Amino acid sequence: MTVVHASHERAVTTLTLDSPDTRNALSAVLVGELADALTRCGKDANVRAVVLTHTGNTFCAGADLRDPPPPEAFVGLLQGIVELRKPVVARVAGHVRAGGLGLLGACDIAVAGPEASFAFTEVRIGVAPAVISLPLLPRADPRALARYYLTGERFDAAEAVRTGLLTAAGDDVDAVLVPVLDGLRRAAPEGLAETKALLTAKVLEAFDRDAADLTALSARLFSSAQACEGMTAFLERRDPAWVV
Repeated sequence: MTVVHASHERAVTTLTLDSPDTRNALSAVLVGELADALTRCGKDANVRAVVLTHTGNTFCAGADLRDPPPPEAFVGLLQGIVELRKPVVARVAGHVRAGGLGLLGACDIAVAGPEASFAFTEVRIGVAPAVISLPLLPRADPRALARYYLTGERFDAAEAVRTGLLTAAGDDVDAVLVPVLDGLRRAAPEGLAETKALLTAKVLEAFDRDAADLTALSARLFSSAQACEGMTAFLERRDPAWVV
């Protein structure tokens, strides 16, 4: 069953994450299909920009604990978004957790509606936001990341805008998107590509410098005893043993 669907209108391709039963969790299948779809967009001269959105009430719940992708595959997906020579715009009308925030960080523009909520929940299951830090640390407010990385607190779209995780938010996410997509459609393709390259240079430096170490850290933590307890507790809907 396909979990990433593509549609196209006036030079903009929309890629829709469509696995609502798993809350669009980052499974091996979803990560692979999304990476392939982005590659096709990169090769298609008719695609000026890409919108990444979702079905259901969750944009992305983070890693699929039952079918996680290899860390290298997720790193490749995030880097593929950053390196794509076409702008990628996230359209969020639901919840975003953990690894899903890595997708937002990799996108060039991210907008959300009032239903959106956000949380870095990694510490609550015994791991760390390692790989997703590659696009996030160069782009978001470091004080805000320190708070939300360390506490796992939930926050809303207005706070996500303030911290740099989102570009804009509003009562109607599609209304927020209108001037963004209009601007991208009016922009010259080569101008867009080179402008994106200017904006993403520091992010790609982080990938070149830190991807191997953070991938290894992610793999080590996910195989640890604390992560086993944290993920088991999550699936059993109980507090892990360390909660005091």
